[in-house]
Amino acid sequence: MEKEYKAKEVEEKWLKLWKDEMYYFDWNSKKPHYIIDTPPPYPTGSFHLGNALNWCYIDFIARYRRMKGYEVMFPQGWDCHGLPTEVKVEEIHGISKNDVPREEFRRLCMEFTMKNIEKMRETMRRLGFSIDWSKEYITMYPEYYTKTQLSFVKMYKKGLIYKDYHPVVFCPRCQTTIALAEIEYKKGKTKLNYIRFGDDVIIATTRPELIPACVAVAVHPEDDRYKHLVSKKVEVPLFGYEVPIIADEDVDPEFGTGIVMICTFGDKQDVRWWKKHKLPLRAVLNKDGRLNELAGKYQGLTTREAREKILEDLAKEGRLLKQEEIEQNVGVCWRCKTPVEIIAEDQWFVKVEKEKIIENAKRIRWVPEHMLQRLIDWVDSMEWDWVISRQRIFATPIPVWYCKNCGEIIVAEEEWLPVDPTKDMPKKPCPKCGSNEFEGETDVLDTWMDSSITPLVICGWPDLKEYPTHLRPQGHDIIRTWAFYTILRSLALVDEIPWLEIVINGMVLGEDGRKMSKSLGNVISPEEIIEKYGADALRQWAATGVIGEDVAFSWKEVKSAYRFEQKFWSIIRFVTMHLKEKPPYKPELLRDADRWILSKLMKLVREVDESMNAYRFDKALKAIRSFTWYEFADNYLEIVKNRLYSGTEEEKIPARFTLYKVASTLIKLLAPITPFLAEECWHRLHEAMGEKVESVHLQSYPEVEGDLIDEEAERKGELIKEIVVAVRRFKHDKGMALNAPLKSVKIYASMEIDTRDVAGALNASVELLKEMPNIEVRVKRLKPRFGVIGPMFKEKAKDLVKAVENLSDEEKLKLFEGKSVTVSLDGRDVEVSPEWFDVEIEKIVRGENVEVLETENAIVLVEV
Repeated sequence: MEKEYKAKEVEEKWLKLWKDEMYYFDWNSKKPHYIIDTPPPYPTGSFHLGNALNWCYIDFIARYRRMKGYEVMFPQGWDCHGLPTEVKVEEIHGISKNDVPREEFRRLCMEFTMKNIEKMRETMRRLGFSIDWSKEYITMYPEYYTKTQLSFVKMYKKGLIYKDYHPVVFCPRCQTTIALAEIEYKKGKTKLNYIRFGDDVIIATTRPELIPACVAVAVHPEDDRYKHLVSKKVEVPLFGYEVPIIADEDVDPEFGTGIVMICTFGDKQDVRWWKKHKLPLRAVLNKDGRLNELAGKYQGLTTREAREKILEDLAKEGRLLKQEEIEQNVGVCWRCKTPVEIIAEDQWFVKVEKEKIIENAKRIRWVPEHMLQRLIDWVDSMEWDWVISRQRIFATPIPVWYCKNCGEIIVAEEEWLPVDPTKDMPKKPCPKCGSNEFEGETDVLDTWMDSSITPLVICGWPDLKEYPTHLRPQGHDIIRTWAFYTILRSLALVDEIPWLEIVINGMVLGEDGRKMSKSLGNVISPEEIIEKYGADALRQWAATGVIGEDVAFSWKEVKSAYRFEQKFWSIIRFVTMHLKEKPPYKPELLRDADRWILSKLMKLVREVDESMNAYRFDKALKAIRSFTWYEFADNYLEIVKNRLYSGTEEEKIPARFTLYKVASTLIKLLAPITPFLAEECWHRLHEAMGEKVESVHLQSYPEVEGDLIDEEAERKGELIKEIVVAVRRFKHDKGMALNAPLKSVKIYASMEIDTRDVAGALNASVELLKEMPNIEVRVKRLKPRFGVIGPMFKEKAKDLVKAVENLSDEEKLKLFEGKSVTVSLDGRDVEVSPEWFDVEIEKIVRGENVEVLETENAIVLVEV
């Protein structure tokens, strides 16, 4: 084996040699099944570090479960539809989506998306993910979106999907409705404007541009200042129409003047009041975010322009009384960050059955547990049902037509699917009037309608092979979208939870602890890490994160991971030098050091297995590294080297067996985390013994072998380690080479130990003493602390030191023990504090020329 581990060369070698079939899932396998509902990423063309973190976690789980004897399905999907692709395609081709036929625009989007998928697929392969590529799905293809349309039809038949004229959240920039879950909130400052409507009616609002949408003014029913106004009317300034003054307990008397205007619609509270009090609708906003004809002379202005103009005109009329700066949370579109508006429109909705969703979400095991509360809080906060229609092109068509004659809604029958109602027609006349003239639905489905059926699709729905799946791994940022929608849809379609467990990962932060962002210049790509240190180093960095918590990227951690790979390679290189054939297991020949490391190894297997099962990859990797570096390499190998090089054949057999057992077990423990390193080391180890083996990833995970756990051997092994470490430290401190010979080493300890390996490791003859040696302690040197003594005794300080040096050994030892002693100085007694001297002692055995070393459990006499 080469001295240096060349990570990139090894990784590229195995990428060529590994076959995809190794990870194919077999529905007919008799092994217990383990199905992962893998996230389908949006094909941006860049598989970023946040994706890499999530997929590393998934791959750790998949590889671990396979080695534990499960038939694992690790599919890969692509959630293709969406506005960002439409925008990018328009930019690339210099067109608007309305400049070309819908079908042509969709073709351009698909072409762009496939190029991005290929780029991301390449990065995923390079990272060594054990994905079953035969189970790949792409949501923009008919094979997938047929099932999205089928789910729409089935839910419509159950009364769970409906069309209604209702307020919805709309993004003026994206020109489409968005779901409540797609709103983000941005903190900012704005002006609270105090505006006189009437003599006694002064309202405070942050949205003066919506005054033309005012349909009522409200006060709190218990607010004595305004009780006399209730049931009266007031004229809306600048627009000259009257609105009622109503009482409602949701009005906050402490905010502004305690009088609010109700507009259609400024926020979700306006929607609640509008519904509750059956108020009229004055929709003043167009979809482009500009005011319409109801705004009079302000028609055509953006909301920002209208705000400035209306405030200017109110000031001219003396109606703008004052302005205050306040903090405000503004709802923005999660894609383009534009402030959203609420408009009333005909849209398609999915019913949200809150109690049913929460009740079933509790049946799922959430890791970490507290993430369940995020879902519950979101469901509880929902104001209305999930709006699923979007005003775009690149998405799953809604399988619906409208009869031109009578307006009847015709939903596609299941056997007609897939359909595009903008070019396909129903296969039967209108059931209401018999007409054959239809207008196809031009709205399309929300992308989450595609991705919320992933667990069903991978299990063969509508002909389910088994269900629910076992695991959903995902980020905490999409709990209120992907997790929520998937639970909703699974319950609606098959009345079952989608997965038994959901594991939530955090986000990746830059080294500076801030969110990775191009503008901050703290973005690191997986490709950059792979180029410098290889995929396994990145995977080890990922393993150091804790599930559910955000993880800061660290070059230091990646470098540390790379150093560990070099160390592990050196260990396997050493092991292979001593293995020419597979060593036999002869327990009767095992020595104390062998039994010690094997027992520790079995406890490591138990600890790592438990950690992997609990998704604590950080604990698993830390335990493997610690054992490998400190117990195996630094101690066991140093202890048995002499036996391996100079021992008899009978002495070498158990050492060789132990080397093989530990090395092969460590390789298998590492396999889920560092698949390339593990595979290379697995083959090199067996090639050294003249064996051909299958991939390490087809091996069974190590199991705890109870007969190898030996508490007494561990105590003896720890004692051997303690003695060897102490004597080697002694040699180092004396400036001796670690392999320099010693005349003799005598050991007194509470238990008998095997001295063969101690003698070899120390290059000395070793004797076990039956009786404790008679050790004397004497003061070797007194070092005065002149910084303390000088200021106290000035010119007499040296006289004090002489007086102390002239004391008997017995008296000097008191200073070492922390006691005071008395000396005579100029005819007077002076009490000397132990704080005034550093006392160096030595231990001797009378009549013997030896150095005495004391460890926690032994006394060691070293003769140089």
